[in-house]
Amino acid sequence: MDGLMIGYMRVSTKDQRFDLQRDALLAAGVPERYLYGDKASGTRTARPGLEQCLAVLRGGDTLVVWKLDRLARSLLHLQELAARFREEHITLRILQGLGQALDLQSTAGKLFFDLLGAFAEFEREMIRERVIAGLEAARARGHKGGNRPKLNALQQQTAQALKRGGETVSAIARTLGCSRQVIYKALAAERPRA
Repeated sequence: MDGLMIGYMRVSTKDQRFDLQRDALLAAGVPERYLYGDKASGTRTARPGLEQCLAVLRGGDTLVVWKLDRLARSLLHLQELAARFREEHITLRILQGLGQALDLQSTAGKLFFDLLGAFAEFEREMIRERVIAGLEAARARGHKGGNRPKLNALQQQTAQALKRGGETVSAIARTLGCSRQVIYKALAAERPRA
């Protein structure tokens, strides 16, 4: 009996959708009931969808992923998975990008897999370094990170004056058209620091 085709998908944020990866995995022959997925960044350790997927895999099965970077969170994790797949005779099929014709059972496949993982980790580290450099450059130009205040200075003063006049936080929030949390922050800004 042939092994199962099992698919794994991952998107990095809760706002992203699985549609592209799901369509590709279904087109590759993975049955809908054998699709597993996570909404988590690549470096996040907790990935229940991947854990379920790996628990279902047996010798002779094929794990199908859209791209290699959807699977592992680091080079070490990638190497651990590759070693397990080789040992348990699980085939890894990558649909897009580097590694499409990968055979983990061969020496060349093992080397190629390790190199792919190294390049993927190098790329992530380069992106991280560029983001950090961009944030530092923005700070040097006087830009502050984080969200902008919800209330301008005049609105903050108005909120503080209304509170001193006996208005409730809920009433002030309705007057200024914002949430109570925003009002609490505006009021906290007025309090002297101890």
